Amino acid sequence: MSKRDQHHIAVDIGASSGRVVWGEIQQDGNLTLTEIHRFKNGFAEKGGHLYWDMDYLYAEIVEGLRQAKTRGIDRCTVGIDTWAVDYVLVGRNGERIHEVYAYRDSRTEGAAEELHRKFPFEVIYAKTGIQYLSFNTLYQLYVHDKQELQAAESILLVPDYLYFRLTGRKISEVTNASTTALLNLHTRDYDEELLSLLGLARTKFPPLTQPGEPLGGLDIALAASGELPECQFIAAASHDTASAVLGVPAAGREPWAYLSSGTWSLIGVERKAPIAGPDALKSNYTNEWGAYGTTRFLKNIMGMWLIQKVHEENGGRYSYGELVELAASVQPFRSIIYPNAERFLNPSSMTGEIRRYCAETGQPLPHTLGEIARCIFDSLALSYYCYVKDLEQLTGERIGRLHIVGGGSNNMLLCRITADLLGIAVHAGPTESTALGNLAVQLISSGEIRDIHEVRDVIHRSFGVTVYEPQATLEDMKAAALAKFSGWHLTIRS
Repeated sequence: MSKRDQHHIAVDIGASSGRVVWGEIQQDGNLTLTEIHRFKNGFAEKGGHLYWDMDYLYAEIVEGLRQAKTRGIDRCTVGIDTWAVDYVLVGRNGERIHEVYAYRDSRTEGAAEELHRKFPFEVIYAKTGIQYLSFNTLYQLYVHDKQELQAAESILLVPDYLYFRLTGRKISEVTNASTTALLNLHTRDYDEELLSLLGLARTKFPPLTQPGEPLGGLDIALAASGELPECQFIAAASHDTASAVLGVPAAGREPWAYLSSGTWSLIGVERKAPIAGPDALKSNYTNEWGAYGTTRFLKNIMGMWLIQKVHEENGGRYSYGELVELAASVQPFRSIIYPNAERFLNPSSMTGEIRRYCAETGQPLPHTLGEIARCIFDSLALSYYCYVKDLEQLTGERIGRLHIVGGGSNNMLLCRITADLLGIAVHAGPTESTALGNLAVQLISSGEIRDIHEVRDVIHRSFGVTVYEPQATLEDMKAAALAKFSGWHLTIRS
C-alpha cells in the first residue's frame, strides 16, 4: 500500500457525542474527512451518582469500524481521543471494578478543601502545573472507595481503557495523563508523593506513552470475526483538547492563541515549556502536556455546556443557529454571568440558575430565550477577552490572532463579539479540529506528513478558515461589562 493509499480513522468521543471519521490524503495533497459513524454520548444517573456507559462506547467504536469495512477499508490506522480526567479501575482479569464516574458527579464536593489541608495546593501546583478544578482526577481518586482502589490492578483514563478493550495493551497516554494533576513537571512521571497521599503505588498506572506510538492490532477475538478492517492502533493525542490544538490551522510566526470551543472552552497558547510560577498559580492557569514536546498553557471555561443545557431545557424546539439569531437581536451586555462559577457545573435548571445569578448581582433578569442566550454569549466573549489579556501578561507576548476551532467556531455572533472585544482577528474553523488533530498524529506516524508544521499547513489548505476582523468599537460597553466582573474571582489584566 503506497502512502497515498493509506486509510486513517479517528475515533473522537466528546461529552455529548462521538464520531468515527475516515481521513485520507488525496493526490493533490489535500486532506479529506468522511464521517463513517456518529453516536450520542452522555452520562446517566444511577443510585444517586452520574456514570458513563463504557460498554456502549466500546460497542459504538466496533460498529464504526465494521461500517468502515463495508465501505471497502480493509486496512487502516486508528487513533482514539475523548474527554479528560475520568478513569476506569481494571481488575486482574481485565474486568471493570466499578462503573465509571462522570466528572460532573457531586461526590468531589469539599474534597479539594480537605485534601489541601493535608497537602497545600501551592505545592501541588509547583509539582504538576495543573490548574485547580474540583473534578481533577486527583480529587476523584481521593474520595474513591479505598478497597476498590486497592483491588484494581490498573487505573486507566477513558481513552486508554478503550484502547485496552480493543487491543489488550495498557498505556498512560501523556496528553491525557497530565490532566490528572498527578504528573510531575520535573521528573516527567507520576509524582510519588501525590500517589502516596492517595495510597496508590506507581505500578497501578501503566507506562507513560507518547502520541504516535504504535499499539498493535485488534484483540484476537475481534480480529477473528472478519467483520472489521485490519487495524493498526496508534496512540493519538488522546485528550480531545490536545488533538484539537494539533488541528489548529495556524501558520506564520505571529504569536497566536487558540480557543477550542465545545462543551468546554479551552483558551490558551502552545509553548515549548510550562509556566508554573506564582502568577500562573494565582490566575489558575494549567500546563497540560502536548504532543511533540509542546505544552498547552491554557484556561478552562464553562463553554457551550451553558447553551447546551438551555437548549435541552427548551426541548430542542430551537436549533443552535436559531438561538444565535434570537440573541443577536438583544442589547449587548444587558446581563452577564461568570461562566466558571461552580453553580453552573451541573444545575438542575441552567436557565433558572442564570436568572438567580443575575438577580443576586443586581442585573436585569434575562426573561426571554434570546436574552438568556445573549447573556451566555456575551459572558463567554468577555471571559475570552479577560483570559487573552491574562495570557499576554503571563507569557510576555502580544497575541496577534485568536484561532477558534470546534463546534463553537460556527457561532458567528460569538466570533464577532470576541473579535470586537479583543481588537484582533478571529480565525474561525475548522469545526472538526479534534478529529483532524487525531488524524495528524497518524499521518505523521505513518510518514505521510513530516511534522506538526506541515500538518497544520495541510489543514489550512484543505479546510480554510473564516476570518472576523474587529469592526465595532466597544470600549465603553467593555469597560462597563468588565466592571460587573469585579469581585467575581476573575483575574483581569488590562
